[in-house]
Amino acid sequence: MSESNRSEWEAGQMHMKEMVRRTGVHERLLRYYEQQGLLAPQRLPSGYRVFSEADVETVRRIRCLLAAGLTTTLIAQVLPCVRADDDRLVPTCPDLVAQLERERERITLTIRELQTSRTMLDTVIGAASR
Repeated sequence: MSESNRSEWEAGQMHMKEMVRRTGVHERLLRYYEQQGLLAPQRLPSGYRVFSEADVETVRRIRCLLAAGLTTTLIAQVLPCVRADDDRLVPTCPDLVAQLERERERITLTIRELQTSRTMLDTVIGAASR
């Protein structure tokens, strides 16, 4: 980065490589999060993205919600309605809990379907070994 670009941003901001290092999330995925409206880094006049500490926390929340099985579309709705409380996310919007309960039910149904599929495969595999 050139000296003029360095002077364009404030202390506490970080460039893409530092964000990747801090979050463990690949550059392409950070751009995807931005494209999906999950992350909104500032842009310098030069076009460089600059991230803040708040962006690091946002990426951690995104990763947590993805690990819970939520889609990026749902995460875009959930992010403004959660706050961090130690190592867990706490809902702050009244309708969020009902929405998350519906999502949990969807995941539960998917798990049941997968278990049924696995049982069928076990039957076929078991028949092959006879």
